[in-house]
Amino acid sequence: MSRRLISSGSTFEQEIGYSRAVVDGDWIFVSGTTGFDYGRMTISDDLLEQAEQCFVNIQAALDEAGSGLRDIVRVVYVLPDAADFPKCWPILRKYLGTVRPAAMMICAGLSDPRMRIEIQATARRGSGA
Repeated sequence: MSRRLISSGSTFEQEIGYSRAVVDGDWIFVSGTTGFDYGRMTISDDLLEQAEQCFVNIQAALDEAGSGLRDIVRVVYVLPDAADFPKCWPILRKYLGTVRPAAMMICAGLSDPRMRIEIQATARRGSGA
């Protein structure tokens, strides 16, 4: 099986040297994804809007890989402020509440101070309901 790289068109991918997602067989590894709207290269100041946009971006990568959010088996949330995590729970539940992947939250600084959340996901095509 061959490895396939998926790009969102973000300038970060080219500048830093990574892909939005890598497809390897039935596995899809989605890079840490922030709330940037890659079409406009803008980011909201609002945490919940950023969380929503993260899932829009992740869904776009999974769509291109022939998969979807239902196939996510593992997710990692990274937030600079741990106190913000509970505020995100309704958004996380909206997108993954029925999927219930293995999950982890890390509190760490992100590469741009405007970023308030970053989400990394691993999916296996065909594993969802």
